[in-house]
Amino acid sequence: MANSLTSLSGRTVCQIGLVVRDVEKSARAYAALLGVDVPAWGLTAPEEKSHIRYRGQPTQGRAKIAFFQLDNIALELIEPVGGPSAWQEFLQTQGEGVHHIAFRIQGIDEQIALLEAQGLPLLQRGDFTGGRYAYVDSASPLGVVLELLEIQPVPGDKSPG
Repeated sequence: MANSLTSLSGRTVCQIGLVVRDVEKSARAYAALLGVDVPAWGLTAPEEKSHIRYRGQPTQGRAKIAFFQLDNIALELIEPVGGPSAWQEFLQTQGEGVHHIAFRIQGIDEQIALLEAQGLPLLQRGDFTGGRYAYVDSASPLGVVLELLEIQPVPGDKSPG
């Protein structure tokens, strides 16, 4: 299977995303497990700002999200709210669980086209302060959705993308 897929430009896994029914309850449980403070949750921006597209159409789907920055990776908790989204679909069809593995990449449009040519269609995409994301429907061959994260470099930051 690995040989049939064209590779991504990035090999940095930066995040694991879990869809949950209640972000506050889940954040408390993970904080207790990890021995850290409960992170504040935030609400994703509305379509007018995030330009969110789900299955090619604008949507009012949003999410409450909370992050745990671990030593080697971020853990993202996602509670779908508002309207149709990849998160809501996952919760309805799969229940709570691992939704995606995120790779930090450059050239998101080119990466989407490359993966679509390999039979992995774009599921959802949007913008956020400092970058863009895309979910690629890779559940059939890989067992999980792939998230492509393109983070805009911070001026003066010399760290690799």
